[in-house]
Amino acid sequence: MAELEVTHFTDPGCPWAYSASPAMAVLRWRYGAQLRWRLVPIGLAEDTRRYLEAGRTPAATNASWVGYRRRFGMPFTSQPRERIPATGRACRALVATRLLAPGREHDALRALQFAWFTSTLVPDEDDAIAAALAPVDGLDPAAVVAAIDDERTEEAYQRDRAEARSAEGGAGEFQGKARSTDGPVRHSAPSLIFTAADGRSVEAGGFQPIEAYDVLIANVDRSLQRRGAAEDPAAALAEFPGGLVTQELAAVMAPNLADPDRDGAERALVSLAGEGAVRRTPLGDDALWQLA
Repeated sequence: MAELEVTHFTDPGCPWAYSASPAMAVLRWRYGAQLRWRLVPIGLAEDTRRYLEAGRTPAATNASWVGYRRRFGMPFTSQPRERIPATGRACRALVATRLLAPGREHDALRALQFAWFTSTLVPDEDDAIAAALAPVDGLDPAAVVAAIDDERTEEAYQRDRAEARSAEGGAGEFQGKARSTDGPVRHSAPSLIFTAADGRSVEAGGFQPIEAYDVLIANVDRSLQRRGAAEDPAAALAEFPGGLVTQELAAVMAPNLADPDRDGAERALVSLAGEGAVRRTPLGDDALWQLA
């Protein structure tokens, strides 16, 4: 089977990265195991000083999420947490997960994003990180938290941070999507680099629509099998054991050049829930839907 490596620069505390989740779900549905994902945590903030100096407050942060929710459809909470968190420790938790349970770091990222944007947990505290990771099947949250301060974790995390800060001269910077918040020019979240088996690569810097990812893949590797939109919500959920939120399912079911039909997706999901076929778990102002 053909494979295309996807280097995914991201951070669990970035609302743009979180809002790109429907596009990421479409990529996973459309190309499945043909995409070999490699997660590189950016580490947007090692402490909260920059945020506090800019006057950011928990209430102002939650208020800013309203625009993301309305524009992109992911669930958010309107309840402010007790303080602004930094992202460095959660990023180290992703690295620790990669070292302890390779491949589960993607599920850990999703769990931490849900904690960041749909709960009042403070995800730079170890107890909060453990609570956020608790729903991830097959992962030992206590072991992950214990490994955050391990020397191997720190070394791997610093390599990731350095890689994330190597965006100077790249497509993301050319497009105005790279950032320089702590020195070197870094990739913004989420940035994807697609690398084919022959070494050719293309970059989607920062937040992009699904059409941008699709056209890049079409130009770098046409040996992949490209699946069309999902036609059945239950069949789609079967391929996402961790579940999908409403907007993600709507995106997976949207035909080419059609906007996701969120209302239609939700009606179908409610009907399936009434039949006992799916389970609905409240999440922020929406829900996570999984096969029962």
